[in-house]
Amino acid sequence: QVQLIESGGGLVQAGGSLRLSCAASGLTFSSYAMGWFRQAPGKEREFVAAISWTGGMKYYADSVKGRFTISRDNTKNTVYLQMNSLKPEDMAVYYCAADRGPIDRNSLEYDYWGQGTQVTVSS
Repeated sequence: QVQLIESGGGLVQAGGSLRLSCAASGLTFSSYAMGWFRQAPGKEREFVAAISWTGGMKYYADSVKGRFTISRDNTKNTVYLQMNSLKPEDMAVYYCAADRGPIDRNSLEYDYWGQGTQVTVSS
């Protein structure tokens, strides 16, 4: 049974930082591209960042480029999202997802999803 468990969300002031983690089990982690997506109230889920199997390729949404960094540790079956200079518009539930195919921005390509972690940014 595949499980993706996110952690690290919380309340932070604008300009602050958070580091999200997503621990994976039940799959060969190093064979999956990993992605982070987010969904704010009343909005559709949107792509945030993705990383290839080895970590050699990374994609970012324009809205987070330069502020967020995705990384992975295949020895720990974990993917991370370092979020700096947070803005109120970053407030959302953040989901990690696993894609057995190559790195992708399209949520429909992802096979497994976590339950999400809430990020709240106060202005």
